[in-house]
Amino acid sequence: MAEKVAEKSSLINELFKAGAHFGYSRSRRHPSVIPYIFGTKNRVEIFDLTETEKLLDAAKEFAETLGKEGKTLLFVSGKPEAREAIAKAATSLNQPYVASRWIGGTITNWNQIKKRLEHLADLTRAREKGELSKYTKWERLAIDKEIEDLEMNFSGIKDMKELPNALFIVDTRMERAAVTEALKTGTPTIALINSDCDATEVTYPIVGNDATMASISFFVNEIAAAYASGKKQTTDNK
Repeated sequence: MAEKVAEKSSLINELFKAGAHFGYSRSRRHPSVIPYIFGTKNRVEIFDLTETEKLLDAAKEFAETLGKEGKTLLFVSGKPEAREAIAKAATSLNQPYVASRWIGGTITNWNQIKKRLEHLADLTRAREKGELSKYTKWERLAIDKEIEDLEMNFSGIKDMKELPNALFIVDTRMERAAVTEALKTGTPTIALINSDCDATEVTYPIVGNDATMASISFFVNEIAAAYASGKKQTTDNK
């Protein structure tokens, strides 16, 4: 029992060090996060980290299950503070990610998105094999530009062969399109949300600071580690 208490205390300390307790001003507060607010300091709302810890534990348990079952977790956030952490974590797990603008229809119009991914793969393969030499210089330049544009939009999901089983989103207010598509398709979501987000739209909300690199990286790494732990259990049992 003492070890569990110490572990919980340690996690709260880590959350505090990462600045996870900082929300926004009260004027920006969404009603759904009221139960997770501890108080206000210098006009900034402060999260109750014991509540954040509970939410994080639930989200990590779900992420671990996804990893254990070999399910796909799509990491999503185009905000500058999150891009690097999102891409790095997803790549380390061999999972897809969107670290730029969400392309409309990524989930709700998957068949069309899949065709664009297949087209990117075909063009890339042809270029690598030197099959574009039959085209004129200007045609090759046009194809190179098309590949560049497709890479810009789809690089993080170009190896995704089917719809993701769940999404991990940083800042649902910013990633409105991704949240809407997840809700329409019934795709489960884990999300780091600040005090201006709607917690009721997320399957596993984690209420905390989604505005700084330190806090975002902490939560992204926690979810990634949980997924990796689940994946390792499956590998160890084979």
